[in-house]
Amino acid sequence: MSRVDIVKESPVIRSPRVIQLEGMFGLSVEKKSRVDWTVNLPLEKHDWNIGLIVGPSGCGKTTIARDLFKNEFVDHFNWYQRKSIVDGFPKEMGIKEITALLSSVGFSSPPSWLRPYHVLSNGEQFRVTLARALAEQPGLAVVDEFTSVVDRSVAKIGSSAVAKTVRKRQQKFVALSCHYDILDWLDPDWIYQPDIDQFQWRCERQSRPSISLEIINVHRSAWELFRKYHYLDSSIQQSANCFLALVEGQPAAFTAVIHFPHKTSPSFREHRTVCLPDFQGVGIGNALSEFVASLYCCKKAYTSITGHPAMIHHRAKSKLWKMIRPPSTVQRQIGFEQKRMHQISSSSGRVTASFRYVGPGRKNEARRFGLV
Repeated sequence: MSRVDIVKESPVIRSPRVIQLEGMFGLSVEKKSRVDWTVNLPLEKHDWNIGLIVGPSGCGKTTIARDLFKNEFVDHFNWYQRKSIVDGFPKEMGIKEITALLSSVGFSSPPSWLRPYHVLSNGEQFRVTLARALAEQPGLAVVDEFTSVVDRSVAKIGSSAVAKTVRKRQQKFVALSCHYDILDWLDPDWIYQPDIDQFQWRCERQSRPSISLEIINVHRSAWELFRKYHYLDSSIQQSANCFLALVEGQPAAFTAVIHFPHKTSPSFREHRTVCLPDFQGVGIGNALSEFVASLYCCKKAYTSITGHPAMIHHRAKSKLWKMIRPPSTVQRQIGFEQKRMHQISSSSGRVTASFRYVGPGRKNEARRFGLV
């Protein structure tokens, strides 16, 4: 694909209103309305994974993409009205593959996976549609109105998550958008701007903008904002110490910690960690979890039990965590201290893994939070 000439014509029906319009603005009498583009996209010259066609509304993005990528253009998907979104993915995909793909594009909330498409938020629908496009069109997927229906902060984070997934899966993806603010976050291999007829390779990769987190100590009532997105129950211990991560002043992730009493080796345990759907896919939840762990490890051992596949995968590869029990099921047990705390393990019967934080401690920050 190098040079393509595209011509679109439509007849002009000279109704009374059209004739009036011609007179008002001195328009020439035309039998046909014609628009044409000469597009030069030398995509065969380099290997690529991600492309971006960007420009203002009306510049021809959709028309050009439909002509160039006839079979790969994603219009819409049919979703079940009552069934879960996971039932909308190809039948040959296993549930682990589906959930891994959903997590990779930043939609990592098991409770939301159970819901039908039409009840999801705009941000969730955006991520689910991208995941299905990558599942059903592994060769090349072309998506129009990319990030148009979501908040701009969500758009940037979602673009970063999608880009990471596309490159990891070695797929090809072309986004059509009128928003330039996603450019550094999507980090495309090539950009085409129809309004100025300019094509550009990004030969030198630029690092994506960093995401700054403000982490604060909060009352456990902050859990109300996060509870419905947790993959277990929505309860929280009364004794939990809670932390909130803010992105540009907006709540993004939550972590709670409890003391785990033991006769010989008492420790602290991660109790709840949740990242809101709009901020998933770029590691904010893990960053908060590890920051909090680095505070508490200055005082006692810090452990965590998780059944979330994405978190298990991350920690198994991380140098900051040591796996002390590989993924397995555990039987429900009620120990002396558990009875004393009125706490019963909620991991019984599920596949979970146990980890101990072994990364460096942050003594100065721990003092600032009053932990040492």
